[in-house]
Amino acid sequence: MTKLLLLLFSGAKLGKVAASGGTMLISLVAYAFVFGWRYAAGFVVLLFVHEMGHYFAARRRGLDVGAPTFIPFVGAWVQLKTLPHDAETEAYVGLGGPLVGTVGALVCYFVARDSGATWLLAVAYAGFFLNLFNLIPMSPFDGGRITAVLSPRIWLLGVPVLVALFLWRPSPMLVLMALLAAPQLWKAIRWRSDSEEARTYYAVSTAHKVEYTLLYLGLAAFLALMVHDVHELLQQRLRG
Repeated sequence: MTKLLLLLFSGAKLGKVAASGGTMLISLVAYAFVFGWRYAAGFVVLLFVHEMGHYFAARRRGLDVGAPTFIPFVGAWVQLKTLPHDAETEAYVGLGGPLVGTVGALVCYFVARDSGATWLLAVAYAGFFLNLFNLIPMSPFDGGRITAVLSPRIWLLGVPVLVALFLWRPSPMLVLMALLAAPQLWKAIRWRSDSEEARTYYAVSTAHKVEYTLLYLGLAAFLALMVHDVHELLQQRLRG
């Protein structure tokens, strides 16, 4: 055991482990200060599960990827050190996070439903909402990476969604996401189906386009249903 610990905390790997674990701990403390430690711990775990979905999807496609990094009240991400070589690979990596994240939220939901733990039900709700939010069809959201297999112009559909969310719940994070999305939206506006990029990076087979479209719509519909139902269940428990 001692040798194993020395191996884990030696050399260059120490910085990577400390960076990922350290940022997770900072997020945990920040969320706990506002929402309570159990909710905070559960939410950070679901963030980690979501990002590990991206991580393993990237590794399955042979991409070099770093450990998750966390920023309190913003989220988390994994750094792709090797960029995808085509839009289908990017969609595959993008879909990995919401799929695995949804499974994590479902586990919390079933345990909370059977045990009566309201705080865990709140964690499940946050998990479902987080993954649904990430399916906004606009880059750099996961939804933008998935729907780009059809055309980058799909990203323009994310504009009214982001605006509606801001009008419903104004948030500095939404403004930040809009700023990050601006260059990609400009790319979508200028997109040409006869460009070199369209003939290479975005050359995706019809079968893959149908597959990702069905997966995207099915996952979005399921998450929307779970967000609604878990919200109603939470309200019932809080009233009871």
